Amino acid sequence: MAKGPSPLFPFKIPVKAGVTAIAAELRLNVRHFHHSKAPLIWVLALFIGAIVSWAAIFFRELIGLVQMLWLGTSSEAVVTAVAQVPWYVVMLAPAAGGLVVGLLLHFVQPMQRASSVADVIEARASAGRSLRFWPGMSSALIAALSLGSGASAGREGPMVHLGATIATSLGRLFSLPDSSRRMLLACGVASAVSASFNAPIAGVLFAHEVILGHYALSALPPVAIAAVTGTVFSRLWFGDVAAFIIPAYQITSYWEFPAFALLGLACAIVSILFQFALTGTDWVARNIPLPLWLRPVTGGLAVGAIGLMFPHVLGVGYEATDEALKNQLPLTLLLALLVAKTAATAITLASRFGGGVFSPALYLGAMTGGAFGIIAAAAVPDMASSGGLYAILGMGAVAASVLGAPVSTTMIVFELTGGYGLSMALLLCVSIATGITQAVHGRSFFQWQLEMRGVPLKDGLHRMLVREVRVDDFMTPLAPGDTGETGPLTPDMPVLFTDETLDKALRRFDETGQTRLPVVRRSAPLVPVATAFHVHALAHYNAVLIKAAEEEHR
Repeated sequence: MAKGPSPLFPFKIPVKAGVTAIAAELRLNVRHFHHSKAPLIWVLALFIGAIVSWAAIFFRELIGLVQMLWLGTSSEAVVTAVAQVPWYVVMLAPAAGGLVVGLLLHFVQPMQRASSVADVIEARASAGRSLRFWPGMSSALIAALSLGSGASAGREGPMVHLGATIATSLGRLFSLPDSSRRMLLACGVASAVSASFNAPIAGVLFAHEVILGHYALSALPPVAIAAVTGTVFSRLWFGDVAAFIIPAYQITSYWEFPAFALLGLACAIVSILFQFALTGTDWVARNIPLPLWLRPVTGGLAVGAIGLMFPHVLGVGYEATDEALKNQLPLTLLLALLVAKTAATAITLASRFGGGVFSPALYLGAMTGGAFGIIAAAAVPDMASSGGLYAILGMGAVAASVLGAPVSTTMIVFELTGGYGLSMALLLCVSIATGITQAVHGRSFFQWQLEMRGVPLKDGLHRMLVREVRVDDFMTPLAPGDTGETGPLTPDMPVLFTDETLDKALRRFDETGQTRLPVVRRSAPLVPVATAFHVHALAHYNAVLIKAAEEEHR
């Protein structure tokens, strides 16, 4: 006897029709999976993860080789090694490295600066087309020479750019849609972060949060494959160890959470001042009339002078960070290093050395937290946890607020230190520090760098798209010899150029009140080659926005 409809499914569907519908749905999904070239993307993600991880390994070893020339060791124990060399070596090594960097910037590097994470974020909108292979390689070389000679910056930013450059260069060998190219871009970033920090989960989250700007399920498998592959090769070379080995800290009492909230406020202040120092020093450096090649030399002398008093600021600074996490630095030194590292990093980046802000932000956070922990222990000795625990929390809070990446930075701290038991306290510090920093600056450091180049990503992807779309993307070409409806052109007639952005084209339509404009090439400004319609420009823009929205939610 046939049963009636179920209370949960009130409509009775024939079994055969249901099976047919399910089969059709499965065929549609498999067809879309194949047409989107997802299998190829997954295979390429594996190769990208391997290639980028070995490139990251080579990058780290190259830093060590350069460092060995003046310190006699390639290890990250820079503070210990500096005590064994003469003072003038410490003073002159960053300047000597700056001379080589300056010459490379002047004669080799096209943009006359080393690239960083901001360039990768910018390239995301164009599916990586702006990331060229050889400039990317020379930028990585500049960063390795900078960090190896003692410049105060981070190695993770250059590694992210290197990974993205390799990934996009490999993707150019295949006919892939822009969405797939962006996935490969994220794969290179994930592998680079994972290989650098030995932190695969953080690599996946960083690629999604900072680079892609979304968490689409279609991007998760290839990005994860690349991150895991990068981590495997990194562990085979460097060993299965975290970047910082620390004791097993625990929260003493839940009554400490008001102190954690105050730590978040303190970290926000440090983050805000750090970004002001970076932007202010960069502005001052741009207004000092110096030859390009001499800028890193001058900056290197200044960094070397700071390194004489505080060798903890030289290079990536992982040894000093590790000491702060282990509660091995006194309060006065922690506070002094906050000022010294901020100054050294600001001078380094303003002087055109290669490097990033990731490691300096971790460094400043560890010093802030360590100092706060010592003060808290003196004020309430029975309730305060170890200063090392506060250093871990501060490390995550400052880095998250500077980078504008609270989720991935939190996971990086977890994987770097193994401190998963501190999740509630870390989330509280990170959220407060990030929120207050955003309230003051309104942007992350990467977004500030992009806005300095005229790339306004802070207000959303649509602001970037109007600068990526060109007139030749939506114009209607004319037949050879056809002058269009306007007839022969005169110099005073409004026209559009083929390489002008959609933003400028829409402004021209608005200024002239025209619904169509002739399009010319810059080489022949009076010879129309196409006609641009206002409605076509808007339609193309809407289509690009819809495609971007589909990519983010698929």
